[in-house]
Amino acid sequence: MTADGAASNPQAVRPEPAPLLNIANVLTVSRLALVPVFLVALFWNDGHDELWRWIATGVFVVASITDRIDGDLARRRNLVTDFGKVADPIADKALTGAALVGLSLLGDLAWWVTWVIIGRELAITLLRFWVIRHGVIAASYGGKVKTLLQAVAIGLYLMPFGDWAELPRWIVMGAALVATVGTGLDYVVRAIRLRATGRAKADA
Repeated sequence: MTADGAASNPQAVRPEPAPLLNIANVLTVSRLALVPVFLVALFWNDGHDELWRWIATGVFVVASITDRIDGDLARRRNLVTDFGKVADPIADKALTGAALVGLSLLGDLAWWVTWVIIGRELAITLLRFWVIRHGVIAASYGGKVKTLLQAVAIGLYLMPFGDWAELPRWIVMGAALVATVGTGLDYVVRAIRLRATGRAKADA
């Protein structure tokens, strides 16, 4: 078939849809399945047993790593599916939210920190639905930094290092909070602009 023939026949060049059962989705589901395992380890023996805190930390680190791997695999191997688009952020928020709430219940992390981070994520989710008719706001570099800082900060709070680690914990968590609020405000601005542009095009 000639190049012109291929161009005139979209089906000839349309890529095959990714199968639902693929390595990226398996990693996403595995991360979601690790959330209850993480919580059991975190709360075992009143939540302050040194061995079990290290186990909980290990589970959290493994689950966090899968968050990076599954996204990269999906993009590089063309394994992006509608299921993955929905399940991946759910698994990510479930893991982070479970860790924050668990640490606050144990008295290791102030509740206001947990509410700021979770509140931001809920607000951004609602914003996505608010502008979904007009397009999708791409993830920013700041968002990736925010996710990394949150993971490192949570990891530091999970590790049973003792009181000497309070200062580095607060420094990293403080940076995570700044990134959380900053990227949230940036998302709000971009969402408003996207909606305004979409409505202008619709009225044109």
